[in-house]
Amino acid sequence: MKLVLGSASPRRKELLAQIGFVPHAVRPSDIDETPLKGEAPRDYCRRMAREKAEAVTIDEGEVALCGDTTVAVGRRILGKPNGRGEAGAFLKLLSGRRHRVITAIAVKHKAGILERDVQSAVRLKVLSAKEIDAYLETGDWEGKAGGYGIQGPASAFVPWIRGSYSAIVGLPLAETYTLLTSLGVASFGERP
Repeated sequence: MKLVLGSASPRRKELLAQIGFVPHAVRPSDIDETPLKGEAPRDYCRRMAREKAEAVTIDEGEVALCGDTTVAVGRRILGKPNGRGEAGAFLKLLSGRRHRVITAIAVKHKAGILERDVQSAVRLKVLSAKEIDAYLETGDWEGKAGGYGIQGPASAFVPWIRGSYSAIVGLPLAETYTLLTSLGVASFGERP
């Protein structure tokens, strides 16, 4: 089976390479990512991954991997910030507290879609205005749920996590490996 990555995320592609998967093609889907009124963060994240998978076209002998990562404070969903101001507001909200990072994956194959999600907890240290401004200057917050990326400069702000580090970055590797290999996608030295 050939792997199609239904995401333009360079982080997901790098994470796939860590576990030996090289996508045959990259076909990101373009869907409306607006949360539904009253939608819980986990439900939202799962729906996004599933809708992305449904939107990707696959050919015979292909499977498509899609994912979504959402940061949640209680029932509030913090998606990708719309600009520096919103990113700063997100960081102020997350400063000194725990929050959830939910990553859902959906793998589309000829017979349907397989889904998994992983919830992790992350605590940011108390951030000063100077630290927030300095981080925003890096531009690392752009395109990242919650306005930060744990794998970059913001790692200095994260003293504690519980759960899957790779899922916080954007792809739960153990779950992804299990789903893809169960569908016959070759990893590591298994390729012909």
